[in-house]
This record gives sequence, C-alpha cells and structure tokens, in this order.
Amino acid sequence: MYKHNSADTSHYFRVALTCYTCATAQTQLRPACTPAAMMTEELPDFTSPKNGEETSTAVKSEAMSPAEQPIFAALGVDAASSSSSVAAGNKPGGGAKAPALTAVMATTSDNESGIFSGESETCVEHESELDWFCGTELKLICSHCAIVGSCHGHSVTPLADRVTEVRNHLVDVCEKMQLQALKMERFIERTLTTKEQKLQVAASMARERVVARVSAAREALEEEEQRLLEEVQREEERVEQCLLTQRAHWGQAMVSLSQTRARLVHTLTHSPDAQLATGIREIAERVEEAEGVGRPCDTEQLNMRPGCSDSQLLRGMWATAMLHRPKAHGLPSLKFDERTANPLLLLSDDRCTLTFLHKKPPQPPPYDPARFDCWPNALGSLSLSSGTHSWVVDVGHSAAFKVGVCYVGLQRKGSGDVARLGHNDQSWVLSHYDGEYSFWHAGEKVLLRLATRPQRVGVLLDWLSHTLLFYEPESAAVLHCVTPNFSGPLLPAFAVTDQSITILH
Repeated sequence: MYKHNSADTSHYFRVALTCYTCATAQTQLRPACTPAAMMTEELPDFTSPKNGEETSTAVKSEAMSPAEQPIFAALGVDAASSSSSVAAGNKPGGGAKAPALTAVMATTSDNESGIFSGESETCVEHESELDWFCGTELKLICSHCAIVGSCHGHSVTPLADRVTEVRNHLVDVCEKMQLQALKMERFIERTLTTKEQKLQVAASMARERVVARVSAAREALEEEEQRLLEEVQREEERVEQCLLTQRAHWGQAMVSLSQTRARLVHTLTHSPDAQLATGIREIAERVEEAEGVGRPCDTEQLNMRPGCSDSQLLRGMWATAMLHRPKAHGLPSLKFDERTANPLLLLSDDRCTLTFLHKKPPQPPPYDPARFDCWPNALGSLSLSSGTHSWVVDVGHSAAFKVGVCYVGLQRKGSGDVARLGHNDQSWVLSHYDGEYSFWHAGEKVLLRLATRPQRVGVLLDWLSHTLLFYEPESAAVLHCVTPNFSGPLLPAFAVTDQSITILH
C-alpha cells in the first residue's frame, strides 16, 4: 500500500490548486478595483487573448505528473483535458485556442463545484450578474450593489477571489486531515502495537514482582514466627523450671517448718515447768531454725518476659497490615466529651476541636464530677473494651499536647498525679512538650527520637493483642508501641496547653 508523506502531500495539493486556479481565473477573475474606479470605468473584458496567453504560460509552468491526477479528480477537473490544453497552448499558433479551452475548464469546474449553475444568476434589483461577494453580509452581489447599492461601503471582493480563497482553505483543511489521518494510522500501527507488546511484558513483570515480594514477606514473616515461637517455648520452659524449683524448695521448707513447729508444740504441751525454764536455749535454736527457712516471695523470674513474643519486625508488619488493610477501624462518631473538658479548654460547636485558653472564661461551666478541674485534659466520648480501633488527631503547630488512652475510672479532680495524664498507672499517652516527644505511663518517661515533626498523630488500639500504637498517618511510620495488659474499658484521652488540637474523621 502506497503511503504519502507530509512533504509529498503538500506539494501534491499545491500543484493541483495552481493549475486549477489558473484555469478558473481565465474566465472568472477580474482585476481588483475600488468602488470609485468602478463608478468611472466600465468593467474590463476578462476573456482577452492576453489573459489567455498568461494563463497558458502559467499552466505551462506547472507541468503535471501522473501522481497529481487524483487532486484534479477531487476538484472536478479532468487531467487529460488539462494536459491537452497545455499542449495546444505550446504549439505555434495555438495560443488563440488556449482561452477557449481554459474557459471550458473553468466553466466545467465551476458548474461541478456549485458556484455557477446552468441557470444565469442575476441580481434581482439591478439585473446584473452576481459576480461579487459581500463579506459583511456574506452573500453574492453584483457590481452595482457594491458601488451604489445596499452593500456600498461593505467589504467586497470579486467572486473568483472569494472562490479561490475558499478553495485554498479547503485544500489546507484537506491537507491537515490527511496528515492527521496519517498520524492516526502511524499511531495505530506503531504506538498501539508497541504498547500492546509492552503491556504483556509489563503485566508479566508486575505479577512476578507481586509474587516475589509477597513470597519474601511471607518467608520473612514465617521465619520470624518460628523464631518467636521458639523464644516463647524457651521462656515457657524456663518459667516452668523455676516454678518446679520453687515448688520443691518451698515444699521441703514447709515440711521442715512443720516438723520444727511440731517439736515446739510438743515441748510446750509436754515439758514440765522446770524443763521449760532451763530449755530456753533449745527453744531458741528451734525458732532460729524455723526463721532460717525464709519467706517465699514472687519475683520476675516466675513470669514470662513480655518481650519474648514481640519484635520490631513483627510489630512493624502488624502495624502496616492494620493501618493499610481495606477494612477501616476508624471511629467516625468519636468526639470530645464536653462534660470532661477542663474550663481552660474551649470546645468547638462540632465538639471536634479543643483550644487552650490562657485565661478562664468569665462564666465557667457548671460543676460536673466528670470534669477535670485542674489539669487541661479532656476525654473522648466513646468507651472501648473490645475490637480494634484507630483515630487521628491533627495537632498542627501545637507545642504542648498529649494523646493517648486512660481507664474510665481515672481521677478527675485535684492537681495531683492521679489526675495527670501519663503520671499514673491509669493512663498511657504520647506527649509533646518543650520541643521533645515522649511516651508517659505511671510517671515513667520514654524519650522518642522522631526524624520529623508530625502534623497529625494516629492512635491504634487492639484489644485482642493488648497493643497500643502511636503512628504518623501520612507515612504510617510507627512512633511508639506498647503492649500493656488492659484490665478495663478505656477512653481516648487528650490534653493541650498551646493552640488547639482536632479529632479528624
């Protein structure tokens, strides 16, 4: 299949247009004139031999090639007749025949193009030929309309010039369409075909990548699972051995103590007074022997280490799975409980934003046993005692805030540590104060070294695994994680002493 390139196509249209326009101009075009000139001069004859000679010369200068014939067919001009006219014009004495041939070509092309029909089109008002075009009213007019008629002063051009302009425009449009079609064809044959081939390769590589990564993660997780289970097994055996040792030791000590007690009771009940009075040394030895047995006490050696079932890898993978899994654990109805908010905290109308006030309001809120009266704390509106839950707090640029959980029974009154978040065994909070981040529980501080200052802090609570995790929502980076043994319902806990914090949904 023959394919055109853009250069050939442009030349193809331009040559055809030149030949056809020259043929048409022989009988249609008129010299440009101003309305004033038309008022004083008669319209010139456009079919003079001189014009015919010029047309013949123009046609001769643009010789046709066989490849250019389709454009003549598209424009309504027969290539053979055009060639014969050119040949006749080149013969000696043939110049007089060229105008007649050119006129036939022009008439034929104009009739086929619909510009001039078989019937004579004349101006109704002046009964003259409609051979001018009014650009203002977009209609055909006669010369009298342009000079003294309704179109006087309008933008008018000879009809042949207008036709040539339209034809040139159509040629440009057709050329652009052909180039666009060639681009579409090239896009379909090259780009789309290449994309289809690349798609198969990319999809195959993507599948392999997913399988490889999941396999690597699964392998790492299985290895970590096996390692932790073995660690739990060793810790269980250690504690069991300690318990057996303690059982044997204290069992023997109890037997010895029972025997010593039995002897002392026998001495007390069966010895005469004189023997009791003189046998005080023996009694002291028995008592010392009983006291030497010691007193049993519970130690950490009798308990499993909490960290034996935890690792950074497992914690990170678990947190990632919980934070990125499709099923959400958010609390869309979580708000601040206005009954618990300290008077220095201003609660927004939607109860989702706490703002710290440096001065107490003129009219303090009414007394409520659930309200913190000293520390700038507030609790959440939902009690949590099962399942997995998460919520996010926008801390913005606040320089002093706390986010975490506490037991429902946390003390609310007074300035002591019993009502201060993180300074008792009833609360667990992540704190930002004096430029540093830390985790607080039971008055113990764990300093956190964060690479960036988070604008939002997320809290994830999983009751099944007794896990409390603080994370950065944007990157899902774990800020801190603890595994306390919760013994009762919990409430989200908050505190702020700079600017404001907001619960996000």
